[in-house]
Amino acid sequence: MVWSPQSAAIAYLDTVKLCKEVKEPSSPIEPESTQFLSALAAGMSAQHIVEVSPQASQSTVALAVAARQTGGRLVCILPQPESLVESKQVIEDSGLTDIVEFKVGDPYKLLPECENVDFSVVDCKSESYTGLLKLLDMNPTKSVVVANNLVGDKSGLGGELQSVQNKSDVRSAKHPIGKGMEVTMIGKSAEFAAKDARGWRHERKGRGGSRRRGSRKSSWVMKVDEVSGEEHLFRIPQSI
Repeated sequence: MVWSPQSAAIAYLDTVKLCKEVKEPSSPIEPESTQFLSALAAGMSAQHIVEVSPQASQSTVALAVAARQTGGRLVCILPQPESLVESKQVIEDSGLTDIVEFKVGDPYKLLPECENVDFSVVDCKSESYTGLLKLLDMNPTKSVVVANNLVGDKSGLGGELQSVQNKSDVRSAKHPIGKGMEVTMIGKSAEFAAKDARGWRHERKGRGGSRRRGSRKSSWVMKVDEVSGEEHLFRIPQSI
């Protein structure tokens, strides 16, 4: 996968526009976090994107926008069948129907069917869904796992992911943007050594144990206010 600042910027701006009309559930993800997800998934050219969520929300639209930008596809797993009709309507209203595939049922049975995932988002509002994180089959070359609604004492992956053990380096950061979010990056150690980002805990799997690396940051997503003409830069880790 190749990092594309242009794709990230386009996805970011499209998400800002499309999410304005999407009604959020009782535990909404913050707008900045939604835009961050879209830009990150698009920028890393993610093709296979998976979300586990009670219903389609702004994050679903954001991920679908990213998939449209990269020519990929989003699989949205809904635990409850009664949320399907409303979820489909949200995606239809956003003009993203061809990008999203809905699967309804027990996420513990459906998630293992998704293999070699590039980008995944799991809503961990329910205690039972936190365990889903370790079932993910992620692309060992370069991928991202996002856990949402990790409030209170809830913990996410913390750098532990069995499917890529001894194949990749894994690092996690809690609350990199907004609240209740953990972002876990998976990739090759050479890339992490060359491009690291502030605030990430680096976990080296296999020989050599774990270690922390230095840090640096990058600003590349720009949003232009159509009214004032002001330019706003949004900083996202450069290592993806």
